[in-house]
Amino acid sequence: MGKKDQRVDAYIAKSADFARPILKHVRKVVHAALPAVEEDLKWGAPHFMYKGMLCGMAAFKQHCSFGFWRAKELAQEHKELAKDEKPGMGQFGNLKSVEDLPSDKELTKLVKAAAALNDSGAKVPRATKSKKPIPKIPADFLSALKKSKMAHANFSAFSPSHQREYIEWITEAKRDETRERRIATAIEWIAEGKSHNWKYEKKKKKK
Repeated sequence: MGKKDQRVDAYIAKSADFARPILKHVRKVVHAALPAVEEDLKWGAPHFMYKGMLCGMAAFKQHCSFGFWRAKELAQEHKELAKDEKPGMGQFGNLKSVEDLPSDKELTKLVKAAAALNDSGAKVPRATKSKKPIPKIPADFLSALKKSKMAHANFSAFSPSHQREYIEWITEAKRDETRERRIATAIEWIAEGKSHNWKYEKKKKKK
């Protein structure tokens, strides 16, 4: 049988008014789809466990997120999980209401598919370290960096891999408005010393 965690109850209770219905709904659907699922709190946010990491959700000031741990593998059969123009952490963009989520039927199908992957025993593919040279900084991105002394200094101090992540994220945008939005977001994050994948990185324990 599955197991709920009181820390998740507390997390939901402390979330913003708009976020609570979203988190409660996700929680309900995941447990209904997979009765054996167990809850945990990882990186400060609720996660659902089944023979390893399955999926997780989080609440922010103005939106929520929900995503699957093995999204890339799931996306091979479920194209709706392929991230494109959806901002925010997770595979469903910035969630501001329950209506922003896929239908219960679709979510149930995805939860069961994710569980099947974990049942298979196949390990999550590890990302190989790229030895590619850092691509040239696009002119519009460089111009934006120069307008913020903090962002420019932080970006120059980033490791090659962190620089490459931002450059590739920006250049992969398919539309001008998406590119502009990504540049603005990048400048904000870089000025705060954050890497592109800062939301997924484990917070360092305070010494």
